[in-house]
Amino acid sequence: MKIDVLTLFPRMFDGVLQQSILKRAIGHGHMEVSFYDIRDFAQNKHRQVDDAPFGGGQGMLLMPQPAFDCLEAVLQGAKQHRRVVYMSPQGQPLTTQTAKRLSEYDELIVLCGHYEGIDQRVLDTFVEEEISLGDFILTGGEIAAMALIDTVARFVPGVLGSAASAHEDSFSDGLLEYPQYTRPSEFRGMKVPEVLLSGDHQKIAAWRRKESLRVTKQKRPDLLQTAALTKQERETFCTLAEQREDML
Repeated sequence: MKIDVLTLFPRMFDGVLQQSILKRAIGHGHMEVSFYDIRDFAQNKHRQVDDAPFGGGQGMLLMPQPAFDCLEAVLQGAKQHRRVVYMSPQGQPLTTQTAKRLSEYDELIVLCGHYEGIDQRVLDTFVEEEISLGDFILTGGEIAAMALIDTVARFVPGVLGSAASAHEDSFSDGLLEYPQYTRPSEFRGMKVPEVLLSGDHQKIAAWRRKESLRVTKQKRPDLLQTAALTKQERETFCTLAEQREDML
């Protein structure tokens, strides 16, 4: 998979892409990440890329000309099966399902805004999808783009050691992940659940499912409304909810 990042600050990504899993993914050819400095496309001698918004207001906006020229240059050589996304607090929340869907494109073009954002004409012309990390404001789209690259990469074949890893994480089936344990089996009096040491894969799977449901109910009960639950699991939660109402 190829990812193109359009930004004013390409060096911000150095630490993220030169460590751990992403570094290996790029080094082994599973991913290719390229950067385009929007400022390089400015046509004035001072390389200015921002200006005050019409109508007044605080802050500065990225001007259309350098953004248009940068995007057109990238799109000229882009693959046919591609997606142009803009990191924005107005976008749809980034989810595991979104990351998985985006990983299926051959090329992902990520536009990072800065200052107060970017001229609307850029968005209307090029952007196919706006993505947000949540209901809060960052100084620019770079940190959000790093998160997007990292979570999308997990679904690219070959990036993770096991293809199943990404599908067992939290949110993969609408639930939070079950508790995890490693050696030693006992530490300071705290023991690993016996079932995980049993070698019985069917019992382990059942325990993990039960714990995943418990953790989700405890920490993110809202997820249970849309999670992929069996009929029996839904009936169990409905019964528990009715019992709580009777106690009130």
